[in-house]
Amino acid sequence: MGPGIDTMLQATPTVMAMASCCNAENSEACIYHYQDASFLFPYLLFNWLNNVPICSAGLAPAVANHLAIKGERKFLGVWINAVPDLIVGDVKTWAEKASVDSVKIPGYWSHRNPKAGIVKGSAAVPGEKVILSFHGGAYTMFSAHPEDPTYNILKGILAMAPDSVHRAFAPEYRLAGGHEDAALHCFPTQLIDAIAGYTYLVKDVGFSPRDIIIEGDSAGGNLAQALTRYLVEYGNDLPTPLLPPGGLLLISPWADLTINKWNFSEPPTAEASVRFQSDWVDPDWGDDSSIVFAGVHGRGLWADNRYVSPASKHINPSFEGFPRTLITAGGGELMLDQIRVLRDRMFQQLGEVKGEEGKVSYLETPDAWHDHISFPQYEPERSEALRVITTWIASL
Repeated sequence: MGPGIDTMLQATPTVMAMASCCNAENSEACIYHYQDASFLFPYLLFNWLNNVPICSAGLAPAVANHLAIKGERKFLGVWINAVPDLIVGDVKTWAEKASVDSVKIPGYWSHRNPKAGIVKGSAAVPGEKVILSFHGGAYTMFSAHPEDPTYNILKGILAMAPDSVHRAFAPEYRLAGGHEDAALHCFPTQLIDAIAGYTYLVKDVGFSPRDIIIEGDSAGGNLAQALTRYLVEYGNDLPTPLLPPGGLLLISPWADLTINKWNFSEPPTAEASVRFQSDWVDPDWGDDSSIVFAGVHGRGLWADNRYVSPASKHINPSFEGFPRTLITAGGGELMLDQIRVLRDRMFQQLGEVKGEEGKVSYLETPDAWHDHISFPQYEPERSEALRVITTWIASL
């Protein structure tokens, strides 16, 4: 049985003390996005639960970001080219309003067997599948870097992956927010970076779209869904056509940004008030992040935005053209209601997998908290979920 709320309660005094030290003068080295100690709490708690040292001489370790490749040789970092000509339609309109451009960003390769001799970024071989991974963190924190605690998800998947999957690729998309400009890198910056990452796999490395599995957890799940939607809606009409992927894996996806203060009484089946005692996620964290992520658009954009709020009660977006999808969730997580709404909508339009029928599968781990797959100590539930995920990958 995975760790419960007692573990988090025991951690709180220690983590808050660390948050205070990271809020000290000259604390930009710890997290360059936010200085407020209360906002740092979820970040620090996540690291604490993953046994990551989070304070040394009064500071947390620097976080890798889009400005540079951290440890290029050791961590198989590459640069992803900008793709300004591939940003079209509604996304281009939103980008122009936010004064957002496509830029060169880093990305990190991970190999299932580092001793296999695969050169980073080497051409795809026939029959090879690849995972395109987007990390979580409410669009405002964490990193694609292999030293980041969110990497535990991808590490776990690769460890159990079928023989068809030799490697995974994680773009270091730009995070929303900054010290001086709260609107910096707001929506749709991250989607633009995701499009660049997908283009890199198809055009530079040579993967067929049907051999790409897009994966994301939490906000990364939101981004994975958004990227897939963009490819479905615009892929065929791009100057360089990009077809949708062969699979979509959504792990505890953030599916509705319209909810104020993460007020989970909004979804139709809401019971989230009882889950404030069973999840590590702070409701204020999601609310503050969604404001920063909205930036110049304002939060009113989320109500009817099919890209970031596919579970919003204000819309019923189409999922026609989406690939086979696996959604996972924890029965004790705050976002469970909106995840179930997303599941039900995809079931209705694409069909639940039953034998040879349907395209959408769903796994809900009883009582588990948000992103429990990222916590190595959350056993045996973590390994059980990873087995389901990798069996699903093998079936694609």
